[in-house]
Amino acid sequence: MSTESQITEWLALQKQPMIDLLRDVVNIDSGSYDKPGVDAVAARFEQHFAEHGIEFSREPHDVFGDALHASVTKPGSNEKPVLLMGHRDTVFPKGEVARRPFTIEGSKAHGPGVADMKAGLVINVFVAAAFKKFGTAPCPIKVLITSDEEIGSPSSRPVIEREGRAARAVYNSEPGRPTGNITTSRKGGVFMRFEIFGKAAHSGNNFGDGISAIGELAHKIVQIHALTNMAKGITLNVGLIAGGQSVNTTAPHAEGQIDMRYIDPADRGTTLAAIESIIATSTVPGTTAKLHISGEFLPLVQSESSKTLFDAYRGAAADAGLPKLDGEFAGGCADSGFTASVGTPTLCGLGPVGGNAHTAQEWLDLDSIVPRATALALAILRTDVKSV
Repeated sequence: MSTESQITEWLALQKQPMIDLLRDVVNIDSGSYDKPGVDAVAARFEQHFAEHGIEFSREPHDVFGDALHASVTKPGSNEKPVLLMGHRDTVFPKGEVARRPFTIEGSKAHGPGVADMKAGLVINVFVAAAFKKFGTAPCPIKVLITSDEEIGSPSSRPVIEREGRAARAVYNSEPGRPTGNITTSRKGGVFMRFEIFGKAAHSGNNFGDGISAIGELAHKIVQIHALTNMAKGITLNVGLIAGGQSVNTTAPHAEGQIDMRYIDPADRGTTLAAIESIIATSTVPGTTAKLHISGEFLPLVQSESSKTLFDAYRGAAADAGLPKLDGEFAGGCADSGFTASVGTPTLCGLGPVGGNAHTAQEWLDLDSIVPRATALALAILRTDVKSV
């Protein structure tokens, strides 16, 4: 029996074990700032690795969840590995699992993080188990499970970039698009907070002595939003604001949070410079302001080597029983931008198909689990990774 047949037949029998593991990890609260919860999810994956004889290790972090590494290697091999990547944190607060635990309705599963992206992690670790079982990996397989992607990967980015540089190809199993496609390009994003300082005064007795930080905030919001250029894919959104002391006091302080998205890497610097100029220039005399960058993602730009990787994956997906798929652009950001930006061919959105991420209506197509795992395994077997 060929290697492809062995792996394909074994994965075809793993649907229920995959669902069982998915249920376990979804039913653990793992918001990005919940280190104990995020690390509890890592422990469940460590159990899986131990059961399948896969070597694993933790890279500890004091604030955020630890990075979890696993590998399937040939003895004495010094070849560059293929990297299977994904994050285990979610956007949901502690207690979300108690409110809406993992459930199945027909062919769809629901629960916090079920699609984004715990199902993708499940197929990654089962593909690793398949290669371990049959000892047929064409090159070393590394698995990286990170902890803080939903907040811009503040602790994981250096780890991702290091592992990306060391890899010959990266497969990031973010959820498959609702269309069934995978993601071949994404926007980059910069997330910022700006503070404005004014002067408090009684708004009835001493209005003229006050300097309104909220008034300045309003001017800056309008100017920041005006930087949006839909034709170029540049969007600016001040999504959160706060400020003021009381309704009858001119506001001594105000702040806003900015979401900036772009496609072309060259647009990052020019747009950021325009924002910095807006923050530094006062419309309301007497106000001052500061800008803080709280996190960012780099864009996923499809290189020629990534196109080669995609062509191999598309053929593998067809043989795994998936309908013909295309590469799709996504406005959302992901860690795949970091590995693409260090020059490693990268594909994203290889996980099972799902939708409505970050909401209580998040869903996952359970029937896509085995085909997407099979497509990933076949792509690894068939890709001439030395040429990408």
